[in-house]
Formats: sequence, structure tokens, C-alpha cells
Amino acid sequence: MIMKKIIFFLMTVLLPLEVLALNLESEVISNKGYIPDRYTCDAQDFSPPLFWSKAPVKTKSFVLICDDPDAPFQTWVHWVVFNIPIDVSRFKENVSKEELSKLSIISGVNDFDKLIYKGPCPPAPKPHRYFFKLYALDIMLPLKEGATKSEVIKAMQGHILAEAQIIGLYQRKEKEDGKD
Repeated sequence: MIMKKIIFFLMTVLLPLEVLALNLESEVISNKGYIPDRYTCDAQDFSPPLFWSKAPVKTKSFVLICDDPDAPFQTWVHWVVFNIPIDVSRFKENVSKEELSKLSIISGVNDFDKLIYKGPCPPAPKPHRYFFKLYALDIMLPLKEGATKSEVIKAMQGHILAEAQIIGLYQRKEKEDGKD
């Protein structure tokens, strides 16, 4: 009888947490899979399509950050967007800064000094990991366009309800003439 009570307790307490976990997905990037060229500097450099679900009930906004921790000198930031409204649950392929602005989404600055997505462009021949991280927050961030990743991270401390990520890989091929 005690075992049944323990199992019932665990199912009622822990199972809902798993079911309600924030989820981030892409039709073109599987977790720890390779990023197609069209989303990199070697092709169109489009932002990939992303969609998310299962946000906690108290979510007021989302933050999306894409960065490369394998860059030679520092973690390289490719994309920062914040104050994503809770009624937005996807970004289409190649979403523009203007399209995001129309939805009241604020663009932060990346390490290319741009307010838009800039895709993977690592030195050959080693693969790099690209972390697409989504955070559900209990506030809208009091930051303006052009905020840096570190400013966004600092502002969201103590307000993160859940997070999810996709890790994509990308490896550039060495040029046939032996030059990078």
C-alpha cells in the first residue's frame, strides 16, 4: 500500500513537470544535427524556422539567443531577440528585423554588430556547436533595441521560468586550393 502511495505521489508531482517542459524545435535542425548551408554564411544566411510550445502558465515573454561557444577567442553571439510576446510561438525562415518589430519583438546586437541573425561561419575544418536557447520569462525586459547578450542575460536573472535549446552543428569545408 505504501508503494502505491509513493507511485501516485510521484506521478502527480513529477509527471506534470515533464509534460509542461518548454519545448524548442525546428523543421530543419535536429538537436545535435548539422545545420543546412542555407542558414550559414556559405549560402543565403537565412535564419532557420523555429517553433516552441509548452510555456509555463506565468510566462510574460520569451528571449531567443543563438551563440557559438566554440569560437576561437570568446563565445560568439549570432542572434539576440527579446520581449517575444506569449502569443508568438514560431519564427518563419528568414524572419526579418522589420517583421519582428511589427510583433513588438526587440532585436539585440550580435557580435557582427548587427540587429539580425547572422549564421554560422566558423573557420575550417573543425565543426562548431550553435546553441539556439529559448527562455520563458515572467516579465518583459526593460531594455532597448541594440542590447547585448550580456545585458539581456543580466536583466532576465531571477525571472527565468523555463528554458529549452537546440544545438546545431556546422563545419566549413576547406577550399580545394588549400586556402581557408
